[in-house]
Amino acid sequence: MSESKYFKFTNAVVLAPLVTVILIWAVFWIELRFNVNLNEYGVYPRTIQGLRGILLSPFIHGSVEHLYNNTIPLAFLTASLFYFYRKIAVKVLIIGILISGILTWGIGRPSYHIGASGVIYVLASFMFFKGVFSKYFRLVALSLVVVFIYGSLLWYIFPVKDEISWEGHLSGFIAGLSMAIFLKTGTPTSKKFDWEQDDYNEGEDEFLKQFDAHGNFIENKNEDIDGNEHIIKITYRYKPKENDGAKSD
Repeated sequence: MSESKYFKFTNAVVLAPLVTVILIWAVFWIELRFNVNLNEYGVYPRTIQGLRGILLSPFIHGSVEHLYNNTIPLAFLTASLFYFYRKIAVKVLIIGILISGILTWGIGRPSYHIGASGVIYVLASFMFFKGVFSKYFRLVALSLVVVFIYGSLLWYIFPVKDEISWEGHLSGFIAGLSMAIFLKTGTPTSKKFDWEQDDYNEGEDEFLKQFDAHGNFIENKNEDIDGNEHIIKITYRYKPKENDGAKSD
């Protein structure tokens, strides 16, 4: 099936990241405008009240720096998801948020876990592993881009800083990997050349017939001329230049 059936620039490629970014910035603006702190709506592990953070925590950020650091990767990865995996993009987002939130609720330290970084780890992990598993060159290339840009994120699934929710990062990473394994999505069929076919016969290849056993090009001279063809003979006659009267000694 052609690539256009799978990879297609649609309105969702622009609208999905745009809406996501607007929402997280709008929530932060509300906190500033009305002088409220919404951190208590984040994931608080192993409490009933903390369960609401599974859905709400991705929209809550503790500072402008925290929000800014999440905005660009979230927008880029969301746009990539809806372009390369548009048939399952919504499913990846919803299931990824639920799985990563539940895991964070189960393994997290007793503190409020907030921010969209867990979703970023979901998307980065999913697109990296899904591209590798697919073995399709465009998706593998996307995997390499994700690693090149966000490969350093891997360090933050470990407890390297107390103020960073490594539990949320690890949960997002596990959720993305799990969906890459279990969520099925089709990939375009790569075009095969004649020499890649199972029934390929070198002896019948018109191109290879132009070379001998040592790889030297065989020049075919067609000396037989069809008698019905007319032979055109061109005769050149050179007219001597007239003497212009100049004399030489």
